[in-house]
Amino acid sequence: MICWRVVALCVLLRFGAETRTGLREGAAHAASTSRASGGPAFESCQVSLTPAENRLLDDNTHETGFNGDDGSYVILTWVGDGTGVILVLSTISAPIDTFLEGGSSRLYRSTDYGKSFHDISQSINHTFIKEEFGVSVGPGSSVILTADTPVVDHPGGVIFTSTDAAATFRFVQLPFHLAQPITYHFLNPDLLVALSIDGALWLSLDFGAAWTKVHDGVHSFSWGAGINLFFSCSKADTMDAEERGDLQLKRTKDLGKTFAIIHEDVFSFGYIGAFLFFSVMEDTRSPRVMYFSSDQGDTFSRALLPSASTEQFYSILDGDEDMLFMHVDNPGDTYFGTMYTSDDRGILFSKSLERHLFDGQRKSDFRNITSLRGVYLTNKLDKDGRIRSVISFNRGGTWHRLSKPQNVECEEEQCNLHIHGEHSRTNHIVPMLLMSEASAVGLVLAHGTVGDSLSSWQYPDVFVSSDGGYNWRGTLRGPHHYSILDSGGLVVAVEARRKGQVKTIKFSTDEGQCWKSYNFTEQPFFFAGLASEPGTKAMSVSVWGFRPEDDNQPMWVAVTIDFQSLITRTCSDQDYEEWLAHSTEGGTSERDGCILGVKETYRRRKKQAVCRNGRSYVMVKKESTCLCNMEDFLCDYGYQRHLNTSECVRQPDAHNKSLEMCLNGEEDELLTTGYRKIPSNRCEGGFSPQMAVQTVIRPCGVKPGPDSLSAHSTVPVTHFDTPRERLVLILVCAGAGVIVLAAAVSALVAVRRGVYQYRAPNYRFSNLQIQDDRNGAVGDFESAKSSNGPNCPQDSDNVISTESY
Repeated sequence: MICWRVVALCVLLRFGAETRTGLREGAAHAASTSRASGGPAFESCQVSLTPAENRLLDDNTHETGFNGDDGSYVILTWVGDGTGVILVLSTISAPIDTFLEGGSSRLYRSTDYGKSFHDISQSINHTFIKEEFGVSVGPGSSVILTADTPVVDHPGGVIFTSTDAAATFRFVQLPFHLAQPITYHFLNPDLLVALSIDGALWLSLDFGAAWTKVHDGVHSFSWGAGINLFFSCSKADTMDAEERGDLQLKRTKDLGKTFAIIHEDVFSFGYIGAFLFFSVMEDTRSPRVMYFSSDQGDTFSRALLPSASTEQFYSILDGDEDMLFMHVDNPGDTYFGTMYTSDDRGILFSKSLERHLFDGQRKSDFRNITSLRGVYLTNKLDKDGRIRSVISFNRGGTWHRLSKPQNVECEEEQCNLHIHGEHSRTNHIVPMLLMSEASAVGLVLAHGTVGDSLSSWQYPDVFVSSDGGYNWRGTLRGPHHYSILDSGGLVVAVEARRKGQVKTIKFSTDEGQCWKSYNFTEQPFFFAGLASEPGTKAMSVSVWGFRPEDDNQPMWVAVTIDFQSLITRTCSDQDYEEWLAHSTEGGTSERDGCILGVKETYRRRKKQAVCRNGRSYVMVKKESTCLCNMEDFLCDYGYQRHLNTSECVRQPDAHNKSLEMCLNGEEDELLTTGYRKIPSNRCEGGFSPQMAVQTVIRPCGVKPGPDSLSAHSTVPVTHFDTPRERLVLILVCAGAGVIVLAAAVSALVAVRRGVYQYRAPNYRFSNLQIQDDRNGAVGDFESAKSSNGPNCPQDSDNVISTESY
């Protein structure tokens, strides 16, 4: 199943043996927490609905029962932005022990935000839709459904495409069978890329009407900026090429007309933010190293990172056009590693956090709090074996423990809030992860426990922050499913119950300070999903689930509650206030609120204002630059923060290293005082350490020769023929060598305080240079064409932030 991040929300609901006993996938508790006890007490403010409010919600709550639909697999997908269209795909596969092929599917459509649904299965000829591909929603109102077509006796698969939010569908016969869901271009829905089961890469320029084979056999692919398309394939028909690092990384920038090889011996690659990155096995016996490019592969450089053995991995945690967060695994089964942050070229990496948690399933708790710039939260595995949460307000420059929630009493000596992440969700301790939205400034919802460390012996409660993670409050007891609506003006939640059925939704209009409860149905059902329109501007939410029927089959149920009927007034100017982000309570210094070199003052709704922001709401902020201080800088490569002073000091293992970088075809020696400004930081003046100074610049791989020995030199050449002359020559040369060596040692001692050398070769986008670098020859064949090249086996390497490389 594929979900377009901006305009679609997918909720996948399964029905199986567990659901028949009420054990829903994603339930809040698991066996590991069945013996859990309550955490430190806090007051959860609950306010009763008035009879008038209850009647208003009753009149605007709509329940749909999908009678007769016994699908075991249901997908709910929003289509478009503000269209009100929801698609529901229900499929049931034939039992494995029968001779029937495939199964059956039903497609339902709502055009009124889920208040009513209509069966439109006839628009796709009642075709059985491939369950694992689901509903693929792209930019605009585009939709693709993939039929479950048998491979035997069929030359290709079948897809149904729609450009009008599934009002109509077009039948398309493919010339190949899909190996994975079709991939949209991130801006242009007409551009589609697909991978066939025989490893061929296919491209469509007209939203699937016609297809052209781009390359024979591909392991993985990814769109870059513009219409750049990257893909990897092996140099020979070798199924374990990826394991041995024998892949080629290629790029086409003209939609498959021409190709060029970026690098050989690639293990895997990805694209995130503005960075192309790939890991390389330069030798079968050597560990992998990472290369990065910030110009679509035209040039790239080796990242200054520890290398990874075959038992270790790299993982890109997050990235944008300015910097990357990278996790480097520790050797052995330690379940932790080191987090690094990059410069704006993705080359220089600085140590950001040690003992960063990365569990045995390669799941990271790292999260970007999108409601406030520069804020990230993650968990670390300390030496005592306990998991503790830390937060950074300056893009990984420094990390701090979370503060104790304001309304929680705690008797432990060390009392902090600790947030459950992906590790906990995988183990069914919590039903969902931390939630924040860019349009809801400062608002954060998360499951956590309060104490010395993250506890699986406490029931997780829901905590809320209104200032991006600086201060927290306990808001709901026990685990819940929650969603942010109306740009933060409305928050809804449904209690997560392991076995019980649900009929109540809780909602808050003051960012979780107080809650009201509403019974949305008279017949409770087993909860399966909470879905709201993407973008957080909607005022309605759908609660999904099923009721077991007498024949022990489920009846799927959707209940849509429209809160716009309750909150009718649109906010006016008096309902908003100015809020200085990152400011401390009562702060009066010039630096108060300064993060990443900027003060940001937002205009946001007052908590006590009972009004709606509405669909036309636009976040307004004012910015002013700040004077620089030490917190605006990262520790440079080879440096780390001092535990007591926060100054950047040289790492113990870097005392005898030097740094020599090969960037853009020139070799630079780098002088540094150990500080590097955080990417995207816009501070001016103030603290200003002596920054990088280039001391030596020369072409990479080319040794400069003295002018006196050039081709046009007129210096006479002296020959030494006799044994005496040769002995004198040997003694003179030996003496000169000693002098030169002594001078070199003196120079090294004088310079080593500021110079760090590390060789990181840089290549231009040319396979000729890659092949001929060892001979000192550099060619530029950027426009060199490639045919549909060698066969490459397929792989499943995808460009996602938590993939390992």
